[in-house]
Amino acid sequence: MLWSPGDEGRDVREIQARLRQIAWLHEGPTGVYDRATEEAVKGFQDKRGLPPTGRMDSASWKRLLDMTGEPGRWDLYLMGGQPPGPPDPRCLSGRVLCVDKTTRTLRWMVDGRTVSHMAVRFGSVATPTREGEFHVYWKSRHHVSTLYDSPMPYAMFFSGGQAVHYSEDFAARGYAGASHGCVNVRDERLVAELFASVREGDKVVVHR
Repeated sequence: MLWSPGDEGRDVREIQARLRQIAWLHEGPTGVYDRATEEAVKGFQDKRGLPPTGRMDSASWKRLLDMTGEPGRWDLYLMGGQPPGPPDPRCLSGRVLCVDKTTRTLRWMVDGRTVSHMAVRFGSVATPTREGEFHVYWKSRHHVSTLYDSPMPYAMFFSGGQAVHYSEDFAARGYAGASHGCVNVRDERLVAELFASVREGDKVVVHR
């Protein structure tokens, strides 16, 4: 046995990235051999006549290698596996949504402590997400954009029509798409928890 549930690290990311290539896993690499990974490995094994243990043994690993290509860094950290970078100094005091365009992550920070972090995506070149320091001026749980006629659940507005909110499109297509300037979150559970914690007036820092 090479890898099994509970294992963590870069090798697990590679297993997950390769399973994504052949559509056995749909979540992004996390580096944690969790239940979803175990079930994906089990399905992969069963279809190929291998013992469906859910553990990545040498025979299963060889078969997976034969069927997939070497994942690059982008593949290994796709869809939310990328860890956040160091927080911007402006994020180290008070209650802050600290949004990092370089790592494409959002940290929810309180008095310099990271409470949670999540994968995010931004606007396109034509509709970029504004950078700078802002404040949440309005929260709208079931918001629908009047401009684009699209749902923006758990919207936390910080600059004009730009908001942090959950995106079904991001959850489905990942970074193949883009927002119209908003900060999209793909994990509905995390953004729901964030929405419940954030107050109007909390700081938002969007930086690179």
